[in-house]
Amino acid sequence: MKRIRLKPTTLVLLMLCLMYMITYVDRVNISTAAGQFKFELGLTNAQLGLVFSAYAYPYVVFQFIGGWVSDRFGAKRTLICCSLIWALATALTGLAGGFATLVAARLLLGLGEGATFPAATTAMATWFAKDKRGMAQGITHSSARLGNAIAPILVYALIKAFNWRFSFYVLGLLSLGWVLMWSVKYRDVPAHHPNITPEELESIPAPRARVADPKGTTARLFWRMLPVCIVYFSYCWILWLMLDWMPLYFMHSFHLDIKKAVIFTTAVFVAGVVGDLAGGLLTDHLLRRTNNPVLARSCLVAVCMSLTALSVVPVLFVHDPMISLIFLAAAMFFNEMSVGPMWAVPMDIASSERSGAASGIMASFGNTSAIICPIVAGFLADRPGGWNLTFMLSIGVMVGGVLLVFAMRPNKAFVVSPPSSRGDAVGEGEGRVA
Repeated sequence: MKRIRLKPTTLVLLMLCLMYMITYVDRVNISTAAGQFKFELGLTNAQLGLVFSAYAYPYVVFQFIGGWVSDRFGAKRTLICCSLIWALATALTGLAGGFATLVAARLLLGLGEGATFPAATTAMATWFAKDKRGMAQGITHSSARLGNAIAPILVYALIKAFNWRFSFYVLGLLSLGWVLMWSVKYRDVPAHHPNITPEELESIPAPRARVADPKGTTARLFWRMLPVCIVYFSYCWILWLMLDWMPLYFMHSFHLDIKKAVIFTTAVFVAGVVGDLAGGLLTDHLLRRTNNPVLARSCLVAVCMSLTALSVVPVLFVHDPMISLIFLAAAMFFNEMSVGPMWAVPMDIASSERSGAASGIMASFGNTSAIICPIVAGFLADRPGGWNLTFMLSIGVMVGGVLLVFAMRPNKAFVVSPPSSRGDAVGEGEGRVA
């Protein structure tokens, strides 16, 4: 029987998809297991909330640091180190004996996972041409949403078969398996891959020699990326609202039991999987047809964010679980459609040399919503008007993102002029992305 051999680019994409899925399973598994360990470890609801949120603090910080590291040392070494940390953190969660050790394990998990997406973006910028990067980001992020959807089912099955501690040991071993595969199969330089063909190499961006950055380059890159960061914050606000609050929203607003609430929440996340795929494919299709990054990236994001905000509006006026499910699923679909173009923008602006740092800046700033949104949403949900106030604020945040979309300028590349070109002067130029 003839052995099927995947192209190296396909294999890289599949490995990244698996990584995105595993990281999200490891990220949200604790919410499913919480019903078991809360009473065993004697935790209050306040302590449980701190355990959940502990992940976000190092995650936000190390997204930027991880992007910087991956640009300099390569995606291979960066992701090996990161995945070893998050695999260890997942296993240590199963060994936790109380509140302090649970928080420590979650902090370690956030540290390990913080660098993963920016490092993966470095890999994509290295292995995929400009008109395929949105597709790559869309497919990998759809795998993340799939991880959201399957995590409750997977963890619940492991808990029923064994116990909550064993579920974390199994997921830790799964992460270690990914580390081994990545270390053996991935190459930072596509030409060094043993199975690469000249034809496939032709479709991959040519590597550029990396030179030392002049002083102040990172600061200038931050200011160049700031509009992108704010737009991404708007996307993340809706995402974390869905991730953190959808089960409780369905349970408290419509008095559903936990089983039905999980089914409704899973349906919302499945809509996100489809949205990720659709947005990634559409942004690259538009770029190939028009060669216009503003249309393929900025305009598409503006349309998707506008439709996200509009999809939430009916939830304010119709108090029916099925109506809410339909329109919240639509909001998740359109919100996730913006992921492919949004994550392609740092690669458009900063190219392969600084795409890790640029995406790290965007992700680090945007995911501050993982800290802010749960607190604000919970506070508003307890006020008169309840969930309507939360959704109205979310609509406002999304509108703010739409207003800044065209300040992203994906058609203008970040260029650092070498000191030799103008004496000792160092500057940033902006040229059209080819």
